[in-house]
Amino acid sequence: MFMTIPSILIGALGASTDWEATDYGRNATDSSLILPLVLQYLTPQGVSIIGLGAVCAAVMSSADSSLLSASSMFSRNVYKLLIRQDASEREILLIMRCSILVAGAIATTLAITIDSIYGLFHLCSDFVYVILFPQLLCVVYVEFANTYGSICAYFIGLLLRLGGGEEILGLKSFIKYPYYDEAEDLQLFPFRTFSMLISLGTLLSVSYLTRYLFTKEILAKEYDVLRCVTNQPDPEDAPKITMKTIEFDNEIPELKDGEKPKGVYNGNFNGMVNPGAEIEF
Repeated sequence: MFMTIPSILIGALGASTDWEATDYGRNATDSSLILPLVLQYLTPQGVSIIGLGAVCAAVMSSADSSLLSASSMFSRNVYKLLIRQDASEREILLIMRCSILVAGAIATTLAITIDSIYGLFHLCSDFVYVILFPQLLCVVYVEFANTYGSICAYFIGLLLRLGGGEEILGLKSFIKYPYYDEAEDLQLFPFRTFSMLISLGTLLSVSYLTRYLFTKEILAKEYDVLRCVTNQPDPEDAPKITMKTIEFDNEIPELKDGEKPKGVYNGNFNGMVNPGAEIEF
């Protein structure tokens, strides 16, 4: 509550200022520029430098953390788990660096071609509601949900959502939902909720159908190409859990009553030794 007071004061100051009388020389019509304009033209030079530097640092911090998190999720959750399960750490690091370049290029393109950051935020919330919400709901509460239903629901939800059109992307409506306004190119039907419900229904129905076909052996398990219903990996191929012997640098010291010895274990539970994962116990 109190953190909103500086923003309100800066906005009120920017709205009441005669910008033509300042070095800026013209009216400030873009509300997104009020903060840097106030810092640059209405404060002393030292305050202006520190304030604009803080704004730039905050923007850079948010941008690089977003790029790093996106590249990390792709390299670990997609490349490592789905594409190459036996990828080395060096290979994952290379993929992560390439992902940062690709994500940076996409972000730069969006920043140049799209006018409103609030429109992007609204579009992302749409995608979360239409596409990710059914996925999360089924993963948490539906036992028979599987990858086949998830993939089908993803693409159907995306198609129905984009079919309603999106002004910020310059995408015209190619699906005319009920009550569509031809003159204004406006969807009056709640197509976002409709797309979400269709995506949820697709996930449930396809997951149940594929589970029924594979478990009843109507389809052979060899056709379970995603290996998520019956074509599961053999237990012998699962990683073995091994423990490294505790080693002490010196002789075991004499312990008092109730005191436990301390050692260092630097092995992961997948059997690999990782010097960076030392656990003291």
